[in-house]
Amino acid sequence: MIEQSRRILSSEPERKTVQRTINLSPFQPELSMVVPTRNEAGNIATLIERLEEALPRVALEIIFVDDSDDETVAAIELAGEVSRCGVRLLHRAPGQRTDGLGGAVVAGLRMAQAPWVCVMDADLQHPPELVPELFEKAQQSNSDLVVASRYCATGAARGLNARRTVISRGSTVAAQVLFPQRLHGVTDPMSGFFLVRKDAIDIDKLRPRGFKILLEIMVKSSGLRISEVGFEFGERYAGESKASFREGMRYFSHLCQLRFGENILQFARFLAVGLSGLLVNSLVLWMATELLGLHYLVSVVLATEGSTLWNFILSEIWVFSTEGQKQGRFARLLLFFLMNNAALGLRGPMVYVLTSVLGVYYLISNLLSLVAMTALRYAVADKFIWGRSSARKSITMLHSYNVHDIITVVSEVGLPELERFRVESLDSQPTIRVRMGMVNPAASQNTQPADSDVRRIYYNEGLGPVGFAINVTLGEMIDVVASPILRYSPHVLYTNVVEPILRWTFVEKGYALVHGACISFGNKAYMITARTDTGKTTTILRLLDRQRRATDTAAFLSDDLTLVAPDGRVMTYPKPMTISHHTVAAINTPRLSFGERLTLPLQSRLHSREGRKFAFWLTQSKLPVATINTITQLVVPPPKYHVQKLVPHARVTREARLAGLIVIERVERGADADVQLSEREGLDILLSNCEDAYGFPPYDTIKTVLHNTNKLDLRSVERGIIEQSLKGLPATLLRSSKMDWSSRIPALVQGTEPRGQWTELERSVGGEMAIELGAA
Repeated sequence: MIEQSRRILSSEPERKTVQRTINLSPFQPELSMVVPTRNEAGNIATLIERLEEALPRVALEIIFVDDSDDETVAAIELAGEVSRCGVRLLHRAPGQRTDGLGGAVVAGLRMAQAPWVCVMDADLQHPPELVPELFEKAQQSNSDLVVASRYCATGAARGLNARRTVISRGSTVAAQVLFPQRLHGVTDPMSGFFLVRKDAIDIDKLRPRGFKILLEIMVKSSGLRISEVGFEFGERYAGESKASFREGMRYFSHLCQLRFGENILQFARFLAVGLSGLLVNSLVLWMATELLGLHYLVSVVLATEGSTLWNFILSEIWVFSTEGQKQGRFARLLLFFLMNNAALGLRGPMVYVLTSVLGVYYLISNLLSLVAMTALRYAVADKFIWGRSSARKSITMLHSYNVHDIITVVSEVGLPELERFRVESLDSQPTIRVRMGMVNPAASQNTQPADSDVRRIYYNEGLGPVGFAINVTLGEMIDVVASPILRYSPHVLYTNVVEPILRWTFVEKGYALVHGACISFGNKAYMITARTDTGKTTTILRLLDRQRRATDTAAFLSDDLTLVAPDGRVMTYPKPMTISHHTVAAINTPRLSFGERLTLPLQSRLHSREGRKFAFWLTQSKLPVATINTITQLVVPPPKYHVQKLVPHARVTREARLAGLIVIERVERGADADVQLSEREGLDILLSNCEDAYGFPPYDTIKTVLHNTNKLDLRSVERGIIEQSLKGLPATLLRSSKMDWSSRIPALVQGTEPRGQWTELERSVGGEMAIELGAA
């Protein structure tokens, strides 16, 4: 394998980005380790081994983001295949490494599937044994970010020599001076070893350059609750340090950019080049006037040409990026000369007046004229000479999602509901592509030639860029074009457009996306279904909130939608949960900030059962209801949070096997009861609740086209998949006036309520499963 990796890395045409899962964790990870690597082959096996020993009871995934040219890839593959942890690899092509170690960390953050992410180096100067302490500190202090500090009272930096210690201390002081509020109380903002709650940061805002990604996270993420744990920075285990003078210069450049903005930094470089050009200009001016005896105005012209050539060379190298330019280099040179000579037309009279009229020494007059024209020359250079081409400006970052290797999605807009399925990139054409753009009314021509497999879904409320409109082309790839306003209301884009398409696309692929929560006890999963806004989310959170010991077995699969296979497997679909202030009051440990708690009553009121009823009532009118919904959710987004923000200690599992269906129903006082349902009754209720979750425009338009594909009625196919998955399993209806389902479900699962028929059914199903698994 080492020789194979060496051949791949030595062959230039094959040096491309590689992303693969080497070893899949059996559970949804509780903690993702992001480890950027560059030529660290000698450290990989030891690092994985020590992480496994340090975190034996934590569902762990280790993500290596590799920029190596040695055998590190092979070392990761060898060690990953025998690891008990999930191990994933992203090997970046040389052209994707320009953002350095910080960019590698951001790529790893995007791939991370756990709610908590720990970033550490691979050289073992960051001790893996400290990770449990960081994790525990986050839980105890209710922190969003825990920094492993070399400089707090319990820290040390013996792994740094005297020169690197001075540089590190100086870098820290510089950052603290420029960002006194954001870095208040943080002793080591330069640390490369930290633990962060993924939901607390906006990854899309990060623009890393070089090593110091932690500083950028703290600067660009408001409201972070930060704590520290001291550690002793050790000696490197193997390999060579990547620190260099060049990286130090990149750091100080990036620090200025973070403080003053990228344009200010570019302008500062332009000024620095200009200052050097002043010296060249003044030198040529003096030589032409004093040594050659030319008139000072003629000398000004010669000095301008000399300094223009000097400034152009330095601007090309240092000030402006030369990638994606509208003009070639020679054209830029001509434009630069044209600009400076045009400016000379303004400077000449200025120099004449200052020198001949006001009596200012000609060298000083020249300097004053150059300074006066600096801002104008920068504006012209930035916009017209080194301005980026329109093609480059139009490049949009894509968000990629892989849902259990069944369906892949690429979207120009981040889809928060699919965040847990996010990947850095896809290896092949996506199943669904989501783009933003104007929806042409001509697209309403849904008719296609009889021999064409391409069909269209068109819905347009006729309000142009501020209205809801979609055009969906159903071909080998499903292409969704959504109107521009949906870019700013991603929850509506997902819920009202993408999710219905996902539902019926899953059916085509042999799975059912069922409207029901799912929680597992051990390896047995129980689906919990109810009418919308009954109390399903609160029930799930209460069940998980009680699981506080490592020996507790309840694990979360989903709250709203569960992916079901006909063989009885259920797969996690961890959308953010839509909560109310009543939900928050029902659990003990939600990590909501003061601002989130402050806005929650308004959000939950607007997105409550009453709000939903009012919205459906509006659908009976001729109003542009989808547009109204889009604008409403743009102004007041729904209160959606991932399960581990609400219950931090909740365990999430990837997959389990169905053991039963539980229907919860609110009733009047005195009508509480447990009712055993037939398989048919349970199935009918579940399907009815699935339809209850949809129905808002443009669902009727979408389902009309999607239900019938390849001359199949996908509704009957979906019913068959769910029916097969529930075959032989008990279905129980829990009626309650007190919403006490969270206390009744564990007893039901354990077979203590009700007795008899439940236990026999469970034994029967267990026996059938054992026979099937043995035969397989």
